[in-house]
Amino acid sequence: MSENCLFCKIVRGEIPSTRVAESETMLAFRDVNPQAPVHVLVIPKKHVASLAVADDASMLSDLLSFAASVARSEEIEKPGYRVVANTGPDGGQTVDHLHLHVLGGRHMTWPPG
Repeated sequence: MSENCLFCKIVRGEIPSTRVAESETMLAFRDVNPQAPVHVLVIPKKHVASLAVADDASMLSDLLSFAASVARSEEIEKPGYRVVANTGPDGGQTVDHLHLHVLGGRHMTWPPG
């Protein structure tokens, strides 16, 4: 874990969050600035800066599977949902810790922005 990373501090319980789901290696919590009725962030507990440097295929598979399980538990699986991974400054990544946004509860438009 990174000492100063916002999401690592959430994993350690130093910053409060509304946890939705947790496993030994993953954590899901509500976004503090939701962009949809359901907006959950899914992160690996191990610090990985972004998708650009993620090289553990097993961890990436677990991350995506965990995001799908969050969508099921939030009951947005059937109507549909969006999973977004912002990568780097031009991709809109604002926290340097790999994370997926699980968005649902409304119709998603395209293009996203």
